[in-house]
Amino acid sequence: MNKVSVSTKRPYSVLIGSDILSGLGDAVLSVHKLSKAMIVTDDNVAGLYLDDVINSLTESGFRTSKIIIKSGEENKTASTYLSVIEQMAQCEIGREDLVVALGGGVVGDVAGFAAATYMRGIDIIQVPTTLLSAIDASVGGKTGVDLPQGKNLLGAFHQPVLVYFDSKTLTTLSELDFKNGIGEGIKYAILCGGEILDILEKGLCKDNILRFVELAVSVKRDIVEEDEEESGKRKLLNLGHTFGHAIEKLSEFSISHGIAVAKGIYIVARASLCANKLTQVDYEIICELFKKYGLDTACNYTTAQLLSVIKMDKKINSDGQISLVDIRAIGKCEINKMSFENLKEYINECKN
Repeated sequence: MNKVSVSTKRPYSVLIGSDILSGLGDAVLSVHKLSKAMIVTDDNVAGLYLDDVINSLTESGFRTSKIIIKSGEENKTASTYLSVIEQMAQCEIGREDLVVALGGGVVGDVAGFAAATYMRGIDIIQVPTTLLSAIDASVGGKTGVDLPQGKNLLGAFHQPVLVYFDSKTLTTLSELDFKNGIGEGIKYAILCGGEILDILEKGLCKDNILRFVELAVSVKRDIVEEDEEESGKRKLLNLGHTFGHAIEKLSEFSISHGIAVAKGIYIVARASLCANKLTQVDYEIICELFKKYGLDTACNYTTAQLLSVIKMDKKINSDGQISLVDIRAIGKCEINKMSFENLKEYINECKN
């Protein structure tokens, strides 16, 4: 089992292994005293792994309850969040109890936000079951739900007390869900290059998946430790997300998160190339990664449509400027603040 230690204000470990789900209970017991454990999962994951998680927690002495929400980004809403909160109250979850988020990014975000706000905050264990949530959503403490005006506008920072990832859960992923993880994975390859890039170029497989997850989590760990609440360097992790979130919203979430992020990264890469910030060689390496994993980078929305959604982006500061992550080279990205007028020119330039 691999371990990544995260030294935030509230330190925790990310445990990464294969066929380790049966050991979850003992792992939780090492970081939290015996109590009630409210397991939050979705209707896809419940039939696959819920019984295993319940059995493991029960065998270690925890009393368990469960909440099953509907899967899909379209269900990451305030009403879903309130439903989870209400069910926690009905089950008499107390301040000494904990939440276990079993699933992908939607489950992790909703359960995390519920844990952050219920009784002013209780502990949460993140048990990601998708590649995307394993390398991104489960680590770093961002939680929240979407509003009609935009993604993740209602949320809080709330670090888990443990992240526990069993790579065997990836064997039940659909091709689309796997591509979603690759979309975020390419982000890490661009941010730091090196071994993560090498793995993706050679081909992600069962022999290197644990190492890939460990490397991605380590990159995110290093950035989050330096900037836990996203006042500076952590904004680098938003590479492709400004446009990606807009694309998700405009598609009414028919384009899923990782695919939308890949499209957003391509917009940035193309614009960086056109502005002579990115070399043709690095641009082609990025495009080859998209091609290798079958990620469609086309964006069928107009500049006006994208801007209409981006106006509600959380990354807009008080003077109306937006923080956008530019690619200068593989392994070298930077945060660039620009006005909406400049952003309009930026998008138009990449379409030429």
